[in-house]
Amino acid sequence: MRVLRPSIGSLDDLTDNPDLDNHDWVEELGDVIQDILDRKRSSNLSREEAYAAFCRLAKYHYVEEQIRGRVLDLVAAFNRSIKFETSVRETTLALRAVELLAISAYDNTIYEHVEPLLTRTVRDSTSNTVKAAAIHCLGVCTIHAGASEDGILDQMTFFLDIAASDGQSIGAGDDAASVVAALQEWGVLATYIDDLEGESEDAVQIFMDQLNSGDSAVQIAAGENIALLYEKSYTPQEDDDDEEDEDEESEEETFLSGGRGNGPKLIKRYNAYHNTHELEQQLQSLAKVHSKRISKRDKKSLHSNFASILTTVENPRRGPMYNTAIDQDTNRHYGSKLTVKIGRQGVMNIDRWWKWTRLSSLRRTLQGGFAAHYYQGNRAVLESLPVIMRMDTPSDRGYAKRTTKHRDSRRWAVHEASDED
Repeated sequence: MRVLRPSIGSLDDLTDNPDLDNHDWVEELGDVIQDILDRKRSSNLSREEAYAAFCRLAKYHYVEEQIRGRVLDLVAAFNRSIKFETSVRETTLALRAVELLAISAYDNTIYEHVEPLLTRTVRDSTSNTVKAAAIHCLGVCTIHAGASEDGILDQMTFFLDIAASDGQSIGAGDDAASVVAALQEWGVLATYIDDLEGESEDAVQIFMDQLNSGDSAVQIAAGENIALLYEKSYTPQEDDDDEEDEDEESEEETFLSGGRGNGPKLIKRYNAYHNTHELEQQLQSLAKVHSKRISKRDKKSLHSNFASILTTVENPRRGPMYNTAIDQDTNRHYGSKLTVKIGRQGVMNIDRWWKWTRLSSLRRTLQGGFAAHYYQGNRAVLESLPVIMRMDTPSDRGYAKRTTKHRDSRRWAVHEASDED
């Protein structure tokens, strides 16, 4: 099964909203909700149609006001479809609907109503497609629907076991979609835990094992988690930190970046993994892999992704797509230049892996509706990604044109992107 995944630097689909001209969506949503709750007169086909309509409307519009007071009734209806698993399509649509409900409702009671069923579905479903969808749904609900920090850590352990066993722990042996889902959701949950020193060593080892996978999506998801863990081993300098603790690498980085790192200086707190040299060698081989058994598209994706991941492992102060080429005008690194365009003019700087990980998660859930939720003030979205967005200017576009001249000497990580409901 080919797994489609988000991309760095190619998020044009965030502005693709085919429901933009649907001025009657509120009335349509009301009818759809009524159909969903009127289960006695429904059939498998009619439920599939109703769930698909709900997902479309909740994806492209911020529906918090329209679903207020009916959230738990909707949860109960979707749960019945997940529990009975009448068809793969009905079940996966119900799981998608729960995701969208969780990210829209801002209701911390949802998690307790869905977690046991979602966990059971991941373990016991006879469909690997349903298992993967349930993993994603469980991850979204853990973040947005009321899980405690202990609950987050429990789910991280669950997802890590899935990855470590290549899916065997849930009866999905070597199913790439399930393993990728577990890796991706582990990464998102990890961004909400401040201190992962105790978990880092074992987690990096498990992710290193997944770098040997025959599926490029598994390799990339594991690699991104490794970069995130190395990033998290560095934290902002505090008032009581000794200036003497700063190493020469930190001073050099401050100079080469022109002192434009966002926020305070970052100080190493612990070793993310005991053998970084071994890890770097493995990442270097993936950044240059030339096997004839790998498709040209996957090879390009591996090269660009792992060049970016390796840059962070070598120096965790550097985020995704950090460009180490020297700007001849300033004699410093070009630095973090990853931006994503939101809507027609909004531009968001993504200079840390935690930001990229959360953005990727929101994009998996909201897809082309991301901009609508962002601009309409979806609280879950804004709290997940508290990144200041600026307006795109002609000078920005001019800069982009000028810097294409340096493309050959720069370390980009631009990947293919696609979405499927």
